[in-house]
Amino acid sequence: MTQIINSLADISADYDVLFCDLWGCLHNGVAAYPAAVAALQGFRARGGRVVLLTNAPRPWKYVEAQLDRMNVPRDAWDLIVSSGDAAQDAMFAGAVGHKVWAIAMEKDEGFFADIPPEWQGAEPIRRVPLDEAEGIVCTGLFDDTTETPEDYHARLMIAKQRGLKLLCANPDVIVDLGETRLYCAGALAEYYEQMGGTSLYFGKPHPPIYDLARRKLGLDADARILAVGDGIATDILGAAGEGIDAIFITGGLAFDQFGVDVENPEHPLLLDWLNQRGAGPRYSMGRLR
Repeated sequence: MTQIINSLADISADYDVLFCDLWGCLHNGVAAYPAAVAALQGFRARGGRVVLLTNAPRPWKYVEAQLDRMNVPRDAWDLIVSSGDAAQDAMFAGAVGHKVWAIAMEKDEGFFADIPPEWQGAEPIRRVPLDEAEGIVCTGLFDDTTETPEDYHARLMIAKQRGLKLLCANPDVIVDLGETRLYCAGALAEYYEQMGGTSLYFGKPHPPIYDLARRKLGLDADARILAVGDGIATDILGAAGEGIDAIFITGGLAFDQFGVDVENPEHPLLLDWLNQRGAGPRYSMGRLR
């Protein structure tokens, strides 16, 4: 049974490292949440380390630049690890071939253009039309403000018939940009699987992103890790798979499910909602603070 807590400080002494989601926890895609920033600063001030673990389909430095634009202070975190980092590593390793049909927006150009040091000199990735591709790389819809996965049905049917695998750089299905809900790469990957295609995932809740975070931070097996996130099927499921405790942020994607006060979820509603989804995060709170 999940315990509703008032603040991160209530339990922070029990943990050495925080794996904190971004969108829905630290910011809403437009602006940072001041209380969340303060909570992360407080965790670090007490000696903890903060990894911003995000399903953003871009290498970490682009995530850092976005946080800078939102005026998130650098002392709120130690390290950023993105789904884009883990998926990019797999792409350059040839997980779906080296000639790929890219489903991506202009803002994700860095995923293809910025070659990590360890892949310098390796066989390059070439973006080609669908009929020439060995595989698909999806960082997001071409236009997430107007499109839905169904708009890709005909092209994905061709891809499935050709046996192409889809590398998904962001397992998130939806995200809220301010008050607007948008589809992410995960929605397209799920749709492809429903059609009978094969999708490969590297962000939360799948192991590669957690392995990368541990490796970059130099964590040993005894590190006490706490995950924070608003995605029940990504952040919370991923934490459970890794055997680490989690705080479910109820005021994120599911903000309208737990009563009228976003900051203070109603326990009976929350328990019923979690039970329906077979989820059992150790802690819950309305907004990160």
